[in-house]
Amino acid sequence: MTEESRPVPQHIAIIMDGNGRWAKQQNMPRFMGHRAGVKAVEAIVKHCIELDIKVLSLFAFSSENWRRPSKEVSLLMELFNLALKQQVKRLHKNNIRLRIIGDLTKFSPSLQKQIQQSQSLTENNTGLTLNIAANYGGRWDVVQAVQAIAKKVKAGDLDADAISEQMISDSLATAILPEPDLFIRTGGEQRVSNFLLWQMAYTEFFFTNTLWPDFDAMALDEAIASFTHRERRFGQTSEQLQEQSDA
Repeated sequence: MTEESRPVPQHIAIIMDGNGRWAKQQNMPRFMGHRAGVKAVEAIVKHCIELDIKVLSLFAFSSENWRRPSKEVSLLMELFNLALKQQVKRLHKNNIRLRIIGDLTKFSPSLQKQIQQSQSLTENNTGLTLNIAANYGGRWDVVQAVQAIAKKVKAGDLDADAISEQMISDSLATAILPEPDLFIRTGGEQRVSNFLLWQMAYTEFFFTNTLWPDFDAMALDEAIASFTHRERRFGQTSEQLQEQSDA
């Protein structure tokens, strides 16, 4: 396979880790690291558009992040609300579809309203899908999917024997999206931290020590280059893939 023919990832999922440590290195309060992280998001979104990436999923706030100091959580919520207000028109202008996934009921009514308005404004856009996971957990996602299916079984609308992997996938928060091809985590940690657990069964992983505010277009290119040099067999052998390629 030539360099030109190697497939690029169509769906990239990222855990944006390292904002607080970046701020500490700069002798700034942690919140300034989160603000710098928003700037990094803008740069990565722009580069994904340039590369014709179809879906970018970002882990903005996990269901476990509520355990952080209350002041930091409050500032994060304010930053999230402000970023939506400031960026949604720009996203819409650039034909980006914004989706927020997670248990949104835990957010304030004003933030929930802002989320709803932002998604409604961009829902018919056909360019990059920007998928923001907020108050999201992979286990929560699977549980809510199973609960939805169980209700159908209880109502007599579905036979339990008919439950399939595809049915569960179609009940997840990412139902309308392709599964991630490439997962990136910045900041040096090497774990998935309850992010898209079901969806990343066959995803390629890339870990970098770069802190999120320093993660730029060049860093994304490095991750994608790593992806393009991997052989994705999905349970098959290399010989089978070669036969399919030659056919």
